[in-house]
This record gives sequence, structure tokens and C-alpha cells, in this order.
Amino acid sequence: MKLVGLILIVIGIVGLAYGGITWTQRDQVMDVGPVHVTHDKTKSLPLPPIVGGLALAAGVALLVSARRA
Repeated sequence: MKLVGLILIVIGIVGLAYGGITWTQRDQVMDVGPVHVTHDKTKSLPLPPIVGGLALAAGVALLVSARRA
């Protein structure tokens, strides 16, 4: 339970601080001999502040309950 609590705390902090998670995916469009053409796609997973706050609170609650048991 401690691991789940820590993961929820990290997700909550990221959600509150950045408003979501963004990453870049590189796709290979064409590969002809020595010519390589790639395209970068930016994808994001928006997290509303209420979800970040709830994840943070749930993570803290899990850590506190795991410590008492």
C-alpha cells in the first residue's frame, strides 16, 4: 500500500503543478536508403486540479493508514 500511496502522491503533485503529463513520440515516416524522415508528435494527458488534489489526498491517506497498521 505504501507504493500505491507514493504513486498517487506523485501523480497528485504533477497534476497540481503542471496541469497534466506531456510527452513526445517520434514516428518514422519514411526510411529509404540513407534518408530517414521522422515526425515528432506531442501528446498530453490533462489532469484537472480537482483530480490532482484528490490523488494527493488519497496518497497521503494510504501512507498514514499503512503506517498505523
